[in-house]
Amino acid sequence: MSYEPPTPPANLPAEIVNTLNESDPKQLRDVATYAEALAEHKEREARLEESTDQEEVDERPDDLPDDVPTKATITIKEINDNRYDYWQWREGDSVKSQYKGPVNPDE
Repeated sequence: MSYEPPTPPANLPAEIVNTLNESDPKQLRDVATYAEALAEHKEREARLEESTDQEEVDERPDDLPDDVPTKATITIKEINDNRYDYWQWREGDSVKSQYKGPVNPDE
């Protein structure tokens, strides 16, 4: 029985496909982990950028700490197979984070 390798996405550049095809399984798993984290980072950056473009919200959510701006959004981070909520917002060129608590499984 022979197994066919997966077909890469059509929009993936050939040099990336070639590099991945030459990688060993451990490297591929590391690339997958990194790519997922990078995608989440870029999506978060886009959301933060979008939220800074919107008007300031007049009401503060009840669970928003005093030292967190109202423009902050909640981001989920996974650490050691546990998920945590963090407040995140942009200050100038940097992104600030503050721990909120464990992710509520009921949400």
